[in-house]
Amino acid sequence: MHFISTRNGDLSVLFSQAVRECAPSDGGVFVPYSIEDMRRWIYYIDESTSFTSIAGSLTSAIMNDEYSPIICEKIATDAFPFEPNVVQLDENLFQMQLYTGFTGQQRDFGISYLCSYLENTLELEGQKAVILDFTFGGLGSILAKCLRGKKNIKAVLVFQKGTVQGFSEEDFVWNGGNIYPVEMDAPIEQIRNVIFEIYENKDFVKNHKITIANTTNVCRMFGQLMYFPYSFARIKNRVSDDIYYALNAGNYGTIMGALYSWRFALPLSGIFTPCTNELSVDSFGKPVIYDGSFDVHGRKRMNPLNPANLERLEYFFKENELMMRNFVYPTMVTEKEIVDSAKVLYKKYGVVADKDTASAYACVLGNNNVESDGEAAVVLLSNNHPSYSNEFCKTVYGRELELPANVKETLQVVDLKRPIVSSKEEIMKIVEKM
Repeated sequence: MHFISTRNGDLSVLFSQAVRECAPSDGGVFVPYSIEDMRRWIYYIDESTSFTSIAGSLTSAIMNDEYSPIICEKIATDAFPFEPNVVQLDENLFQMQLYTGFTGQQRDFGISYLCSYLENTLELEGQKAVILDFTFGGLGSILAKCLRGKKNIKAVLVFQKGTVQGFSEEDFVWNGGNIYPVEMDAPIEQIRNVIFEIYENKDFVKNHKITIANTTNVCRMFGQLMYFPYSFARIKNRVSDDIYYALNAGNYGTIMGALYSWRFALPLSGIFTPCTNELSVDSFGKPVIYDGSFDVHGRKRMNPLNPANLERLEYFFKENELMMRNFVYPTMVTEKEIVDSAKVLYKKYGVVADKDTASAYACVLGNNNVESDGEAAVVLLSNNHPSYSNEFCKTVYGRELELPANVKETLQVVDLKRPIVSSKEEIMKIVEKM
């Protein structure tokens, strides 16, 4: 599979180059140039097909220009010692629980896939790589678990002072692990800019094989499309009509995962999602991407520290606005509607929902497309374990949830007891030592 830039259709690179470079030099973001039609395979998979088998087939479709099916299968198998949990709530409503991984967060899937890809391909090439990123804390905990036992990848993670969490002593480089966390005593945007300046040094990035772990990286983002065909395989024999997905927009990476799954020929009739400042509805109730009115060539360069999926979404629909209007359904929902939806899920199905799940379900309850088609099925995505949303749970259910062991470990604050860094030069020296 080849990738081009959202700002330069003539630029063409293979998957591995798109992953290692993170972002194209023109300031845009990498998107697939073409996607294989897997219609026959989609209709062949069923409830007996394992998640790793589905992930292996998709990995081969993505990377078959570079790696053998055996390598692709190994990447998928190593990436996913866990799988989504698909639960049928009633005749036409399903819940896909994506908090079944290492830390109880949906991004466990994408990060584990990225780490497995890097470890396996770097081993073949006899090379090493360094992940350099900023994080509030959760990313570090996931990376720590995904990198345990890896021989070819290390991570330098920059935190705002006092926000380090989710590590064990064994994870740190100075104790033989693969994570080198550092703190900066500065505002978040300043820290992001410092790391951005490092990524702007193309020679340094290339020479030290530096890459990023958020969904700007196509490998991390593609790890999030695996569970859409899996959910279809689980429910295909239980539904008789259209299939919709309801999900929180987040940073739009999950929406892109669904759309790219559709490009692989996944039967997908539409996506329900709460409105955001960027993805909303116009005065006629039609979906609109507000950034889309500004020419991409007049914009600033993409900062790889900021997930760039909104520009991917623009690019996906730029030549087919009509398709967007009949495929993505942003819905205005109020705080009261979100709370009421959480209560309905609990009273009707016994589902304890976090705020993101409840907001996605509110879109389903208020959408005419579902009401007018009584046979349509909806898959409701639950990204994170509801205990991550305990303030919301306290509002809705009158109590906080007990934290599972993996969530408790992820949220555990860590005192590094190491010097604070204050400049990009200090961070670059740490990368060089790695």
